[in-house]
Amino acid sequence: MFRTRRLRKSEGIRRLVRETKLSVDDFIYPLFIEEGENIKTEIVSMPGIHRFSLDRISEELEEVVTLNIPAVLLFGIPSDKDEEGTETWNDNGIMQQAIRFIKKNYPSLYVITDVCFCEYTSHGHCGIIHENDVDNDATLVNIAKQVISHAKAGVDMVAPSGMMDGTIDMIRQSLDNTGFVNLPIMAYSVKYASAFYGPFRDAADSAPTFGDRRTYQMDPSNRDEGMREATFDDQEGADILMVKPALSYLDIIRDLKNNFDRPIACYNVSGEYAMVKAAAEKGWIDGERVMMESLLSMKRAGADIIITYFAKEAAKILNK
Repeated sequence: MFRTRRLRKSEGIRRLVRETKLSVDDFIYPLFIEEGENIKTEIVSMPGIHRFSLDRISEELEEVVTLNIPAVLLFGIPSDKDEEGTETWNDNGIMQQAIRFIKKNYPSLYVITDVCFCEYTSHGHCGIIHENDVDNDATLVNIAKQVISHAKAGVDMVAPSGMMDGTIDMIRQSLDNTGFVNLPIMAYSVKYASAFYGPFRDAADSAPTFGDRRTYQMDPSNRDEGMREATFDDQEGADILMVKPALSYLDIIRDLKNNFDRPIACYNVSGEYAMVKAAAEKGWIDGERVMMESLLSMKRAGADIIITYFAKEAAKILNK
């Protein structure tokens, strides 16, 4: 009789034969930085996650560095919004100030910026509106302005999330033509129009004032389309390919891992985080174990990098 249980008999043997292992090195921690002063506001739908003004962000960054989390992903919330999101390329905007502050005061942290417009536009969509939809090519021009401004501020990597066709090509050419040839791009390659983003819109004040994002984000029904999207980004020069959300799209993570010779990232999004927190608060699940099992499933599916609001909590467990 085959006795596979022999290799499960004790913690020692389970550790020796364990196929997938999480590490703090896998994590990127998202940060929400709001323009203003003396701001530390907990996001009601994301317990434990806050919006910080720049004068208080060190409270968070000190802990991130102490826990040895290697990277942060920045989202800026400006005080002024307009139709085009012009604050995204303001060299003294909240994102640009945050980049300079972190690189100066926490040089060990790798700083990545979300490149999009939804937090900055008065309508909450990811680009310039024309005939009640986002104008793809006009938006690309503004994306180029945004990434160059981030690059000049000293960012380590840019992560465009708007799902505009041709984004990676535009960014790569713009960076190369202005001397930033070594600045990498993490593409939100396969980003679905997901209901799991709900709490993020509370966090970033980014809910659309009309319609939805289904003309530019992907249909959750589609798997093969994800491969096409990732292929375009790969060919246009993306350095890292991302899948968003993570838990409901583990098959897509595996597809990318099997087909591309690039690091694969996934985004463990706000709704996934909030569900675990809410169920744990009710006492219906062991929140800590579900958190770690969820993160492990993303790694097992093929993610080399996990963007997660759980990064600090998981790091504390792993560091033990």
